[in-house]
Amino acid sequence: MAELKAATATLDARTTKIRNVPIAVTPEGFWCCPSQAVLQKTAKNQNHQAKTKGGASPPASKASSIQRAPTISSERRTHSTPTRSKINSEEQRCLSLSGENATTNPPKAVNERPQKQHKISVGFSQLEMSDLKVVLYGKDGVAVKMSVHKNILAENSTFFADKLSRQSPVSSIDVTDCEDVEIYVETVGLMYCSDVKQRLIKQTVPRVLRILKVAELLGFRACVISCLDYLEAVPWVGEEEENVVSSVRNLQSENYGVSPVLKRVASDLTTPPNDTFSHIIELVLRSNEDRGRREMKSLVQKLLKENSTTCTGGSSDLCVETIYRSCQNCLESLLTLFQQATDIDFAEQPLNIKEPVCRQIAFEADNLLWLAEILADRNAADEFAVMWASQRDLAGLHSKLPVKSRHLVSCVTARLFVAIGKGEMLPSKDTRRLLLDNWLQPLMDDYNWLQHGCRSFDRKVVEEGIGRTILTLPLEDQQTILLSWLGSFLKVGDSCPNLQKAFEVWWRRTFIRPYAEQQGNRSQSGQS
Repeated sequence: MAELKAATATLDARTTKIRNVPIAVTPEGFWCCPSQAVLQKTAKNQNHQAKTKGGASPPASKASSIQRAPTISSERRTHSTPTRSKINSEEQRCLSLSGENATTNPPKAVNERPQKQHKISVGFSQLEMSDLKVVLYGKDGVAVKMSVHKNILAENSTFFADKLSRQSPVSSIDVTDCEDVEIYVETVGLMYCSDVKQRLIKQTVPRVLRILKVAELLGFRACVISCLDYLEAVPWVGEEEENVVSSVRNLQSENYGVSPVLKRVASDLTTPPNDTFSHIIELVLRSNEDRGRREMKSLVQKLLKENSTTCTGGSSDLCVETIYRSCQNCLESLLTLFQQATDIDFAEQPLNIKEPVCRQIAFEADNLLWLAEILADRNAADEFAVMWASQRDLAGLHSKLPVKSRHLVSCVTARLFVAIGKGEMLPSKDTRRLLLDNWLQPLMDDYNWLQHGCRSFDRKVVEEGIGRTILTLPLEDQQTILLSWLGSFLKVGDSCPNLQKAFEVWWRRTFIRPYAEQQGNRSQSGQS
């Protein structure tokens, strides 16, 4: 008697475990298959509990427990052995009609360990009128038997219509190596819906893409079109865009009409509209609102930097041409403003006339600094270095303006020195010498203000850039520039760039290297 109670308790426990496999009912009344992850987790838990108890593994169930929905007729397991035997018998009878005796377990390799199969029965619409069994064999031993209706599948799916037309009568169709059992079942269920698009509302984009893939495989045209309508209307977030575009483009050969979806990411024009890019640059350069201007400059620069590796060929050339046109306009405007601000009569003008001119000078200098940053990021600033080094008139007027108005102009010079020092641009020797001749002294004049009045100014980086630029010149030019710097440094100290590292290198090149080379040559001559 005790053994009977123990056996009954064990059997009830096993039955409860099987019933815990979750199967949801959709609003249309068809069963939604649990996901692969849930099935795997359930299988692992069952195997782990069986090993822990040390007893024999429970026999493989022919079907999972099926809960009953109001509109679906389905099998129900109970705790009584006779009913359970009846269900098993009914399952075996249905499976034998569908040829499952020969294909229940997919072929295995000779030495492969037999894998336990987990079976689920799924019903659609009026189950008692079902006239076809579709058996899906998924991964990890999952098998799903769907009780469906031939007329529904044949009307909606070219895949099933072809299968059913090959032989008659057909009582079962096996689908082996099913990659996405869960979505396969849901897609078949959508064949029973009058409005597929309405059914997709509140679904996620990744799930709809999975449905789209299965619908295309089944030739379920109405579902494919509904998925495309959904994707055309719903926002795409983050990485969803690339996944949508990739999936939709694979449908182009099927003539599903995917152009409305792809119009979101692709224009009918074959090349990027350069006029639009020019318009954007011009809007940013002419903005008078400080915060919006600053934030959009940062955003545009970041986007251009990201695209510098992919925007190649003619498209890249158009971007650079646009930037250089803007540079030329800013330089011309800046020179005009300098000439206006250094005019003799300008000092006698009232403050309300002088202040807008000074603000405009800072405005144009800031624009040039931004454009120089963009060109340096794209490794296309060599021509800008030539343009800036050639501004002898602008450099000559620099000292006549108040440092508060002109200091941003020196930031442009500092940025070029940093770019040369880092190898971001490779201007010619003549251009480097001209840049130092025309703009190093104005930079030194503004250096004290830049250190204390410009938050973005990095003294160490700028000094390293200046020193490296000087050291790229012939030794005689290095000497001329560094001796001039030395005179200024000994007068003003920290108010001048600290080029001691460059001075050390020049010293060794001038006073140590020649004698070291002579001694090396003498030792080689003595040995020979």
